Amino acid sequence: MTGSERSETYVRYEASRGFAKLTLDSPHNRNALSARMLDELHRGLDAAASDPGVRAVVLTHTGGTFCAGADLGEASGNPSEAAAQRTREMTALLRAILELPKPVVGTIDGHVRAGGMGLVGACDIVVAGPRSTFALTEAKLGLAASIVSLTVLPRLSQRAAGRYFLTGERFGPEEAVGIGLVTMETDDPAATVHELLAELAECSPQGLAESKRLTTMRVLADFDRYGDELAAQSARLFGSDEAIEGMTAFLQRRPASWTRM
Repeated sequence: MTGSERSETYVRYEASRGFAKLTLDSPHNRNALSARMLDELHRGLDAAASDPGVRAVVLTHTGGTFCAGADLGEASGNPSEAAAQRTREMTALLRAILELPKPVVGTIDGHVRAGGMGLVGACDIVVAGPRSTFALTEAKLGLAASIVSLTVLPRLSQRAAGRYFLTGERFGPEEAVGIGLVTMETDDPAATVHELLAELAECSPQGLAESKRLTTMRVLADFDRYGDELAAQSARLFGSDEAIEGMTAFLQRRPASWTRM
């Protein structure tokens, strides 16, 4: 793949030896969840789902950031309308990961923020390297982790959820394992994932699909039960004065007005 081709692709798809790899590759915005990124992730998942030769999917990234969350630049025109559209797309993406009848293994060695945490929560197995950091930063922007909560809350203990949803503070891979967000930490994520894929290769496609269904059915039930309410909350917050101030301050690299109280 040439440099020009890579610049036109935000998510690289590769399939070999029974596994597909989806690589987030949008360095200009730290792999933020733009409309284009969401669309290409959907297409990659569809390709993996329809390929009978693919046993599992690896979700990984280039650069020092796995995913910076929503692309706030896209919310600058009409925040409520943009948020509603992005929320629909994000909800559909997280659901697609959960419903994919093949395991999704997250491979992270970089920063994960906000909406990126939703991707981590949706993965079946997550391996984090030493450079990984995690944070639910929405509250710092006047927002809440609305749709993201559907996949993140089931992974965390109640005390950890209360702390990190409210403070927005960063934590590392050891803490992420301790609170249930990440499966394992390792100095060599690629090697660890290679070992996991070898284990998955010994499992039947039917066995994997039905076993995954057992682990995701209750999470998916919450999508049906709370999805509309959380989508409405997200759209309402993105159009609020506080959120507009918070996002503007973030993009202008200045403190938000409430931090000076």
